[in-house]
Amino acid sequence: MKQVLQHKRSGAVKVVEVPPPSLRGCGLLVLNEASLISPGTEKSTIQNTKKSLASKAMERPEKIKKVLSAIQTDGLALTLSRVFDKLDSPASLGYSCAGTVVEAARDAGSFTVGDRVACAGQNYASHAEMIYVPKHLCVKIPDGVDSEDASFVTLGAIALQGVRQAEPRLGDRIAVIGLGLLGQLTVQLLKASGCRVLGSDVDQSKLQLARELGADIVALSSDIADSAAAFSDGHGVDAVIITASTKDNGPIEVAGEISRKKGRVVVVGAVGMNVPREPYYQKELDLRLSMSYGPGRYDAAYEEHGHDYPFGYVRWTEQRNMQAFLELIAAGKVRLKPLITHRFPIEQAESAYALMMEGSTPYIAMVITYPSDLVRPLPRTIAARTAQAARPVMLGIIGAGNHVKDMLLPPLQNMENVGIRGICTASGITAKTLAGKITGAYCTSDSQSILDDPTINTVLIGTRHDSHAALTIKALLAGKHVFVEKPLCLTEDELENIRSVYEKKAPDGLHLMVGFNRRFSPHAQEAGRFFASRVNPLVMLYRINAGRIPAEHWVQHPDIGGGRLIGEMCHFVDYMQALSASTPVSVYASRIGRHSSGITDDQCSIVLNFADGSIGTILYTAEGSSELPKERFEAHADGRSLVMNDFIETQTYKDGKSTVFKTAKRDKGFSEEMSRFVQSVAGAQAPVIPFEQIDAVTRACFLAVQSLRSGVAYRL
Repeated sequence: MKQVLQHKRSGAVKVVEVPPPSLRGCGLLVLNEASLISPGTEKSTIQNTKKSLASKAMERPEKIKKVLSAIQTDGLALTLSRVFDKLDSPASLGYSCAGTVVEAARDAGSFTVGDRVACAGQNYASHAEMIYVPKHLCVKIPDGVDSEDASFVTLGAIALQGVRQAEPRLGDRIAVIGLGLLGQLTVQLLKASGCRVLGSDVDQSKLQLARELGADIVALSSDIADSAAAFSDGHGVDAVIITASTKDNGPIEVAGEISRKKGRVVVVGAVGMNVPREPYYQKELDLRLSMSYGPGRYDAAYEEHGHDYPFGYVRWTEQRNMQAFLELIAAGKVRLKPLITHRFPIEQAESAYALMMEGSTPYIAMVITYPSDLVRPLPRTIAARTAQAARPVMLGIIGAGNHVKDMLLPPLQNMENVGIRGICTASGITAKTLAGKITGAYCTSDSQSILDDPTINTVLIGTRHDSHAALTIKALLAGKHVFVEKPLCLTEDELENIRSVYEKKAPDGLHLMVGFNRRFSPHAQEAGRFFASRVNPLVMLYRINAGRIPAEHWVQHPDIGGGRLIGEMCHFVDYMQALSASTPVSVYASRIGRHSSGITDDQCSIVLNFADGSIGTILYTAEGSSELPKERFEAHADGRSLVMNDFIETQTYKDGKSTVFKTAKRDKGFSEEMSRFVQSVAGAQAPVIPFEQIDAVTRACFLAVQSLRSGVAYRL
């Protein structure tokens, strides 16, 4: 399908063929009929992207600090590779569109195939022939509203939320500063609310348009003070809504000047916010910021996971604002056709952005149109290049996030007996980009295409955690070797199903490996050699300074990420298992009593007993200083001690002497992990990690979570 993408490094905007998105979560697949270019936001985005790397760095010094820190731990080459990979990854443009539902998730609410819908959201309601959008960022289009008008829904909801923040009353006199697209919508919404409206802008043509759309009086920015005084009979306006877009502090200053005492100033546009104290203090003005489309914005639980706010307590969510705006269009209270200055078919979208950036031709709203044929073919698989010759390991990749791209693919690309054939991601954009960088024969948004490909004998799964189990089972049943990033699964039932399928497929020589990479680190190998001749059990301590992950992050969601213990602690259990050469047999966990974030599971200690008598304690904290390295491991036995610091340095102590083993950079074993897996598959060797060990680590993590809840120790 065709989609408008922007190259992050150069800022260039292109119409590119990419696989359409796949259905997921609680959302819909929508075939677009129209999408609206947001001139303020999208122009600003492109301008910022076109800045030099030095300018970008100066504007975001915290990013430079992170890069410098990464260079110290991961080395210059890997860090620069990550930075340039991000810069070379395209970004989708657009966040307001309308079309027809062609597929709906099971929990998509009242939406069904065939519904005409208007959609919102960056990275969802994009300029593309087909989009995936969560249900709370969608509303049904009322009868009588065409898709072109409905595509204004996001800008309309933003304007409506700004009006709600102003709390207009019948007869109020309200000034709107900035009469671009957002300002023109705001003028009409205020008139629909029974207000008298003063519109102001630097552009005479925009003043004329605002007058035609209902503004009672209009004024050039230079004349607004006098106009507002006359408009309000010298009292000052009841409210000011700032919809301008400028770094200048002028709008916030003039708003204070023209407001009445105890008036309201609402900031909707991106403007300078150096608030002058005197007028705001002396008039006791109420300064408010309007948060985009309304309540629910930036809340992953609402937008991504479909958890609505109670109607009686949050009357106007972003979705309800979207619906209200469309109803005003249907009632004839808002007119949009006079705002549309240009229309471009998707094939010519680059011309729309060129016009916008050049600035030589006046414009207000530009609409991108799409073919009206609802059954037009949009193949999910796109050939990227000529298929390479068969190799012992022909790899299909399902899920290609940062971890897969940064840590797993680089070593795989350097292995002569590995061929990367197909790449699948849910959005299709990442798959297309990645296929252009490596030797993949095709990209797709359909995981079944990977599983059905007879040329592929090995599948790498790097999706979000909730899909690991199902994809692992499907891949095994399809006769593929499987490398799945941790965790293997999220529930005991999923583990039992995987165990059942693997036991049936293992006799066929299929391998199943989970990405427990730390056991393959040279520091782990050094520890193994150091304790190879021990006769007594180990006493182990693993401290992880994990850092915070917001409560709304998908990793913290129990049904998607499984939480940090299941999602990450498996690494540390496996490290102890590998060093002790014995499986865990019991587990006990405890956590802090409370935390301001509401999350306490990532502030905990885990005590493990192993089959050989060794014991291990995992101390996991999300509250440590960012200056402290992430991981530290200690082990003691037979008068010997070992201390490993963040996979950069390992110190050993025995017989009154100490030695230091160092690596040039932090080495968590990713390259060795992939090499061992490939060798085992290509050489038909035994699995690198026996399934019994994978099973034991996974169950230990499940029981640790149970122990946090119950306070009881469990045996495996």
